[in-house]
Amino acid sequence: MLGFLKNPVVVTAEINVNLVALTVVGLISRLWGLSYPRAVVFDEVYYGQFVSLYMKRIFFVDDSGPPFGHMLLALGGYLGGFDGNFLWNRIGAEYSMNVPVWSLRLLPALAGAFCIPLTYQILVELHFSHCAALGAALLILLENSLITQSRFMLLESILIFFILLAILSYVKFYNLQRHSSFSGSWWFWLLLTGIACSCAVGVKYMGLFTYMLLLAIAGLHFWRMIGDQNLSNVSLVCHFLARGLALLIIPVAMYLSFFYVHLTLLYRSGPHDQIMTSAFQASLEGGLARITQGQPLEVAYGSQITLRNVLGKPMQCWLHSHTNTYPIRYENGRGSSHQQQVTCYPFKDVNNWWIVKDPGTQQLVVSNPPRPVRHGHIVQLVHGITTRYLNTHDVAAPLSPHSQEVSCYIDYNISMPAQNLWRVEIVNRESDTDVWKTILSEVRFVHVNTSAVLKLSGASLPEWGYRQLEVVGEKLSKGYHQSTVWNVEEHRYGKSQEQKEREVELHSPTQKDLSKNLSFMAKFTELQWKILTLKNEDTEHKYSSYALDWITMDTNIAYWLHPTSGAQIHLLGNVLTWASANIAAVVYTCLSLWYLIRRRRKIYDIPEDAWQLWVSAGQVCVGGWVVNYLPFFLMEKTLFLYHYLPALTFQILLIPIVLQHLSDHLCRSLLLKSMFSALIIAWFSSVYLVYCTFSPVTYGEPPLSVAELKDLRWKDSWNILIRKQ
Repeated sequence: MLGFLKNPVVVTAEINVNLVALTVVGLISRLWGLSYPRAVVFDEVYYGQFVSLYMKRIFFVDDSGPPFGHMLLALGGYLGGFDGNFLWNRIGAEYSMNVPVWSLRLLPALAGAFCIPLTYQILVELHFSHCAALGAALLILLENSLITQSRFMLLESILIFFILLAILSYVKFYNLQRHSSFSGSWWFWLLLTGIACSCAVGVKYMGLFTYMLLLAIAGLHFWRMIGDQNLSNVSLVCHFLARGLALLIIPVAMYLSFFYVHLTLLYRSGPHDQIMTSAFQASLEGGLARITQGQPLEVAYGSQITLRNVLGKPMQCWLHSHTNTYPIRYENGRGSSHQQQVTCYPFKDVNNWWIVKDPGTQQLVVSNPPRPVRHGHIVQLVHGITTRYLNTHDVAAPLSPHSQEVSCYIDYNISMPAQNLWRVEIVNRESDTDVWKTILSEVRFVHVNTSAVLKLSGASLPEWGYRQLEVVGEKLSKGYHQSTVWNVEEHRYGKSQEQKEREVELHSPTQKDLSKNLSFMAKFTELQWKILTLKNEDTEHKYSSYALDWITMDTNIAYWLHPTSGAQIHLLGNVLTWASANIAAVVYTCLSLWYLIRRRRKIYDIPEDAWQLWVSAGQVCVGGWVVNYLPFFLMEKTLFLYHYLPALTFQILLIPIVLQHLSDHLCRSLLLKSMFSALIIAWFSSVYLVYCTFSPVTYGEPPLSVAELKDLRWKDSWNILIRKQ
C-alpha cells in the first residue's frame, strides 16, 4: 500500500524568467518611495473625500462614474486603518499622521506594476516573439506618464490594469478555441474576460470603450464560426450561450453587485442626500429618516403635508407660500392678480406646510378612521399658516407668461372667483385605486377648471419674491416631466380645527419604516440615473486640454510642488515613446492599406498566416487606440491629459508589433536585419535616456535647480513651475 513512498514526490514547474523579472522591476518602479510626497497630490483631493466618506459609511454621489474604483481606493484606506478624519480641501496640504499614505496609494501602484507583465503576455498570446513582447513591456515600464499616474490615489492605473486583463483573457480564450473548447481553462479565460470587462466599466465608464471593442471582436469571431461546417447547430448554440453568459450576463450582474456593496456600505445620511428623492433619503440612517420616522404612510383628508418637487433642479425645493402678494404690475408692464404668492422654497420652513382638504366639507382634521386620498380624487390644498387655498386661473405667471399664475386665493370681492380644486394623479401607481402614500407616491396636481398642471418652472423670482423659485400652472403638459411631479416628504395627521393648535407639530400615531419599501433595484435605478444625468458645472481648469493636444503631448499637468524646494511632480510622458507610438500607428495604417490594395489585385506580399497575425494585432491595438481616443472629440466635459493614457497604452503595444513586422518581412538581407537591430537598440537606449531625464519630475526627487527645470521645458506649451528668485 505504501509503495508509492519509495520514490520521491517531484514537482516540475516552468518559470518564465522574463515575466518574473518584469514583474519585480515593475513593482520596484511603482512602489519605490510611494509615501513621497506626504501631501495631497492633484486629484487625491477629489478621491480622498470619497475614501473618507466610505470610512464613515456616509452616502455620496459621484457623477464621474460607478463606485467600484472608489471602493478599491477605500479598501486601501481600510487596510491601513484609516478613520476617514482628514480635510481634503487643498492640493499640497500635508497629510496628518492618521492618514496611511502608503496604504492608500498601494492598490493603484500594484495595478500599474502588473500592467507590465500583462503587456508581455498579450503580445506572446498574439503570437509575436518574446523579444517583441519584452520590448512592449519595457516601453510600459519606462513610460513616465504611466508611472506618475500609478503612484498616487488615482483610478487610471486600475482602469488600464482591468482593460489589459480583459484583452489578455479574451486572447487566451480565443487561442484555446480550436483545440480545447469547453475545457476548464477555456471557461476560466472566457469568464475572466467578462469579469475584467465589468471591473473596467465599474472603475470608470471609459472602460466601456474596450468592453464594446471586445464584444465586437467576439461577435466577428462567432460570425466566422457560423460558417464552419464542422460545427453542429447544437455546438453553435452552446458557444453562443457560453459567450452570452460570460460577456453579457455576468458583467451586468457584477455591475449591479458593485452598487449593492456601495449602497450597503453607505447607509448613513450625508451631504449628497438632497439630490435624491425623499424615498431614497428616508432609507438612509439619520437625515430625513429621523424626521419622517413614525409619520403616517397614507395621506388622508385633513393630513398636514410638505410637498417636495421631484426634479430637484436647479435645487431641491418645497411648495411654499407666505403673506406677500404678487405685485399689481410687473416691471414689463404686465398685470397680476395681486393674490398671495406661491413659490418653491429650497429650505425647510413652517410655510411649506399644506393641509389636504375634502372640498365637500369644512373639516381640516383627519377623521377616525382616516379617509385616505386615492388616485383621481379631487382635493383642495390649504396653506397651513395663512389658511388660504392653492389656486390657479387664466392670469399669466410672472416669469413664464405662457403659463398660468399659481397663488393662494384672496377674496377681493371682485369678479375673480376662486378656482381651487385639484385632481390627484399618482404617476407611479400600480392601479387606478392606489392610495396616495407619504414619500413613496409621486403625484401630479391637475387643476380641475383649466386642466393646468402644477409645475416648477425653475426660474428665480425678483426681489419681491425673495429670489424663490417660480411655480406655475402648465397648460400644455405632455407626459410626466419631473418638474410637474411632487411627493409628500413630511406628514402629520391633523387633529385640531383651531389655527394656533394646528401650527404646533402634532402627535404621530403609527410608526412606519418606509426604508423597507424601497428595494435595491429602485435605489440602484435612481442612483444610476443621477450619476448619468447629474452634471457639475464644467469650469475652465488651468491644466485642462483638448483631445488633439494629447497625441503630440502639447500639454502637461503639474501634480505637486514642494513648498520650499524645486521638487515637483508632473504628468509628462516619455516624449520619444509618444512620438514612436504615433509613427507606428501611421506605418501600420499605410502598410495595411498597401497590403489591402495589393491583395485586391491578387498580389500577396506576405504569407497568409503573417497577414492574419497583422490583422488580429490591428484589431486589438489600433482598435483599442481608436475606441479609447476618438470618443473624447464628442464629449462636452473638462478633459485632461490622463484621459489619453488607456489609448496610449494600446498605441505603445503597436510599436514592437510594427518593428517585428518590418524586421521579418521588409528587411530581406542579413545586413539589413543587423542594421535594423542596431537602430532598435540605439532607439531603445534613447527611450531609457528620456525616461531618466524626466524621472525627477516623475518621482518628485531629487529637487532640480531653476536651470535644470528650464532645460526640461522641451515644449513652450509645457507649464514647468519655476519659483521666482
